[in-house]
Amino acid sequence: MSAFESFKSLSRAMYLGFRRDRTALFFTVLFPLTFLVIFGAIFSDQSTSKVAVVQVGKVPVLEQALAQGGEELREVLTVTRTSDREEALRQVAEGDVAGAVEQDGRRVVVHYSAADQVRAGTVRGLMNSVIQAANQAATGRPPAYTLDDRQVEDDSLKAIQFFTPGLLGWALASAAVFAASQTLVTWRTKGILRRLQLSPAPIPIVFAARVAVSVGVALVQFALFVLVARLPVFGLRLEGAWWMAVPLLVAGVLAFLSIGMLVGAWARTQEAANAVTQLIVLPMAFLGGSFFPLDQAPGWMQTVSYVFPLRYLNEGMLNVMSRGLGAESVLTEIGILLGVAVVGALIAVRLFRWEAH
Repeated sequence: MSAFESFKSLSRAMYLGFRRDRTALFFTVLFPLTFLVIFGAIFSDQSTSKVAVVQVGKVPVLEQALAQGGEELREVLTVTRTSDREEALRQVAEGDVAGAVEQDGRRVVVHYSAADQVRAGTVRGLMNSVIQAANQAATGRPPAYTLDDRQVEDDSLKAIQFFTPGLLGWALASAAVFAASQTLVTWRTKGILRRLQLSPAPIPIVFAARVAVSVGVALVQFALFVLVARLPVFGLRLEGAWWMAVPLLVAGVLAFLSIGMLVGAWARTQEAANAVTQLIVLPMAFLGGSFFPLDQAPGWMQTVSYVFPLRYLNEGMLNVMSRGLGAESVLTEIGILLGVAVVGALIAVRLFRWEAH
């Protein structure tokens, strides 16, 4: 039997095993979709902490408010200054700051991002208060200033644009980690690994088949998420370099498969593998920004999140599926995920055992 025929047979066997396992099918595909439907249908307001804005050039209204309103305004607003308008808009689009403020005569312009509707509403409300205070100070005259707030993305964007990438990232990570860890432990405890070692099929072909099936399942997950999110009731829109989500997805699956292999190589029983996988996936989902925006989290939590590869998958998905950024915006995330895949696989190889002892 040729290497390709071995690969094809093993891939088909793994796929059929996955398809027949209704529990795995539910938790891999349908369960994450229920979260997409719930999050897409319900949007609740949240409170927010200190808001960061960029002041572009001279903005006398804001400068006067900071000078006169002092401590109260500074408790809720952090202002940095720049003369580079394009850089300021880029920071808003990428979620680094809540808004960019500039002034043209008596008109104050606030640029915001719909990627975080809570922060967008907060910065618009704060600047509106500043404008009202400035108008009130101009007693006896018509309103001296007007506020013009502008979304940096297409104004038709909806909340589903920002729920979809995070929930999809969580679904991909869960499926890949569980698939690799459970497969490896099950095969070892049932003696399948030993039989595969003695079979004509090369071991790299066996693992290549596992990777191929996982990538295939991930592509199906991606397609289902997009199809559901694009239903008229939700209205997901895909523009620009959204197709870069596919190579990013593949890099993410490889990274999470390596983590699953690491767990499967270490764990002696299915129960241990399942427990450790849960301990990895659930904190990673919360700290990786799958369920809530990380910019609303405490500083220490944001710092810790950089350790988790899911942060980079979610961030990359958000860049190309929601923020409308170019293909180059995910190259760093793809590189990090591939690096995690290599390191995880190397460690898993060192811990690998053919038999349970």
